[in-house]
Amino acid sequence: MKSDLLLQTYGADSSGMVCGFRFSPARSGQPIDADEVVDWFRECKDDAATAAKDAGEFLWLHFNLAHSASERWMRAQLDLPETFFDALREGSHSTRIEHADGALRAVVNDVMFNLEFIPSDIATLWIYAHKRFIVTARLKPLRSVDRLRASVREGEIFRSPAELLVHLMRDQADLLVQIVRRTSADVDRIEDRFLSQRPTQNRLDLGAIRRTLTRLQRMLAPEPGAIFRLLARPPRWLHPEDVQDLRESTEEFSVVLSDVAGLIERVRLLQEEITSRLEEQNNRTLFTLTLVTVLAMPINIVAGFFGMNVGGIPLAENKHGFWVMVLLVAGFTGLTGWWAFRRRRER
Repeated sequence: MKSDLLLQTYGADSSGMVCGFRFSPARSGQPIDADEVVDWFRECKDDAATAAKDAGEFLWLHFNLAHSASERWMRAQLDLPETFFDALREGSHSTRIEHADGALRAVVNDVMFNLEFIPSDIATLWIYAHKRFIVTARLKPLRSVDRLRASVREGEIFRSPAELLVHLMRDQADLLVQIVRRTSADVDRIEDRFLSQRPTQNRLDLGAIRRTLTRLQRMLAPEPGAIFRLLARPPRWLHPEDVQDLRESTEEFSVVLSDVAGLIERVRLLQEEITSRLEEQNNRTLFTLTLVTVLAMPINIVAGFFGMNVGGIPLAENKHGFWVMVLLVAGFTGLTGWWAFRRRRER
């Protein structure tokens, strides 16, 4: 019965909410369900409870978009702008965080549960953060959200929705660091194989690594222009500490992105070196084939002439004619080989 219910609700409750937490500056997040969320927002609209809510209390609500009821529930119960739902329909884009309509809107991409970097393993998280609440929604599970939920359950205290967002961004930077470390080890192993005179498979592996790094850099790295505009004009409700945390996370991303760019450049140079070595091997092979053809040319010409059944073939009556022709062919072949090797040394 429990497994059937989990299958029907896609890991969420009847509203499509995977998890919800209630935060305050003095304590860690407390779990909250959909009915309590509705009551909390109803209390926020009550003027008598406004002073209590001004103490810094806020909610984090995480939704599963694969649940058919999630978008309807958000539209009915949460004060979310239409632009947020438009972003959900746009699909996956590059990671970004921006200031719009007095709130923070973000798109965070993540690699799902493994580091195989298959395109289908890229999952997207849509975020809307305001002074009193932060809403996250996804179609597929994300490792960064699981880390954030684990931190909340372990008792970590968050002072604002923006700090939760910064936590996600730092998890994103940590993921890129892991990717760089693992890929660097793979490139080191490929370079060792390359030095062991096995360049063909190495080139294929490097091509796949370079394509993967480029795609992950585009999908996981946040858009710097949007972050700089946010830091230049942050929302009024954003704490100075949150702005500083955003700035620090941006600097961390800059360092990680420079490492990714350096790794991509290293892969490119290694590809060029492998290509150069393969071209050199191909040139040697072609030279060998050309040399064999050139060396066989005199005997082929002589055999062609003497193979014609016509009268007047020279040395036909000479008992030493065969050896005379052998010496002539050997002399021409040796002369041709000397000329070919001399041209090779000159080049």
